[in-house]
Amino acid sequence: MKKRVVLIGGFNKTKSLATSLIKKGYRVTAINNDTQNCQSLAKIEKLTVFNGDGSKPFILEDANVYNADIAIVLTERDDSNLVICQLCKKRFHVKKTVALISDPKKTEFFYRMGIDSVVCAISAIAGIIEQQTFLDEMATLVPVGEGRIRIAQVPISGTAPAVDKKLWELSLPKEVIIGCVLRGDKSMIPRGDTRILAGDILVLISSDEHEVAAVKELTGR
Repeated sequence: MKKRVVLIGGFNKTKSLATSLIKKGYRVTAINNDTQNCQSLAKIEKLTVFNGDGSKPFILEDANVYNADIAIVLTERDDSNLVICQLCKKRFHVKKTVALISDPKKTEFFYRMGIDSVVCAISAIAGIIEQQTFLDEMATLVPVGEGRIRIAQVPISGTAPAVDKKLWELSLPKEVIIGCVLRGDKSMIPRGDTRILAGDILVLISSDEHEVAAVKELTGR
């Protein structure tokens, strides 16, 4: 069975998320209390849309939130997002709740109140900018096998924690392989005792979920 995600509130974020999740094979339902927003969202193929206030239990019931694996709450009010997440978790037994917040100081409180994941818009934007700056320094990632395996070229700076280490000394996930080391004009297939030098470019082969951990281990970023 495909996992079912309910998106509550918001519009632009909901539109983008719904499109992305549907492409990845999720069954997605959107709940929005604005009629025009609902009409626009309804144009997204395979998206189920309900018009109503997501903080009202009867609206959540009409949308069959009972069967949701994940509820993502995206209204503009932090307090509303907390209430809706708690409703989904405690009354409708949704397995995982995700709340968007605008005030990063509330993050710890939301977690204490039982929210599974808290996304701060300000922190997320800062993280995206930092991540994009780093990704711009990397070669284009190449998805293989519908995204299950990824190949990336990772440049090693002079301050990277991997510098002067042998491959066997690195704490890389077992799902990650360094398939090739590009050193100047030369390329080499590494062995366990191959030492990484500043200026090397490592060709990383990994499952998509382990790529970030591997890059952090190699570069410190």
